[in-house]
Amino acid sequence: MQFSLTAITVLMMLAYAVPGYILVKVKAIKPHSISAFAAVLLYVNQPCLSLYSFQKVIYSPKLALNMLAFFGLSALIQIFMLGVMYLILRKKYDNPKYRVMTVATTFGNVGFLGVPLLEALIPQYPEAVTFSAVFIVSMNLISWTLGSAMLTGDKKYISVKKLFLNPPIITLCVALPLFFTRTVLPDPLLNAVTLLGKMTTPMCMLILGMRFATVSPKEVFTDGSIYITSAIKLVVFPFLGYLLTHFLPIDYSMKATMFILCCCPTASVVLNLSEIYNQGQKNAANIVLASTIFSMLTIPLLLMIL
Repeated sequence: MQFSLTAITVLMMLAYAVPGYILVKVKAIKPHSISAFAAVLLYVNQPCLSLYSFQKVIYSPKLALNMLAFFGLSALIQIFMLGVMYLILRKKYDNPKYRVMTVATTFGNVGFLGVPLLEALIPQYPEAVTFSAVFIVSMNLISWTLGSAMLTGDKKYISVKKLFLNPPIITLCVALPLFFTRTVLPDPLLNAVTLLGKMTTPMCMLILGMRFATVSPKEVFTDGSIYITSAIKLVVFPFLGYLLTHFLPIDYSMKATMFILCCCPTASVVLNLSEIYNQGQKNAANIVLASTIFSMLTIPLLLMIL
């Protein structure tokens, strides 16, 4: 894929963080209000993005099977990475910094950044956006349960209640019946869902800019753990995704989608959950910001493989 097209796409998304940074610096938004923006993103924008993704394609038995396979593959690679990082860092879990590192190397910005990337880079495969929705579902199921337990150090989050009573599953209960019955939402409603869903990228980056305004740039770029975490997420994780799908007898669209999504930087859900649980917010913000900046180089370079 073209280096310049990918680099410009990533750069334009990163530019959305600037207003958030300015608003906090001029004290138009107070730092304690950032968690409220995160709640809107998690409970409104992200569900609408998932619903929008399912509305982009028409049901077929083959597509449904591909979606199921993609769900399994995306869940497998995330659980594998969490397990590896847990084994490496578990002895340091008294420090929330290392719990944040564990989830930050695994959960990627596959929705807020991934969907615009897919639409810009492989528009000939509209099903790619739906695969991203499936990846989002698997990521959120894992992040609201296993990921939350690792982040907080509390096993109570690994429960049937948390597994089924969370925004991605509730959204899925609406999206899947519409998908399987080939039902398209009425235009006014679809337009509203599309608008709220496409707000996820600017909202995500606005929050990132707000959080960056509360920390010193020195904290971001002088912490060696941030470079290690970013390297694992932006280089190791994508190659795991590539190896996982490369030799499988699946459609090229699935392979390309998996690789692009695995290349995405650390997900804002890591920061959002950190805000909600009050666990390592600054470290999470620094990792999300740094990995997003570094992805301006790594994504264009790695996607030259495709």
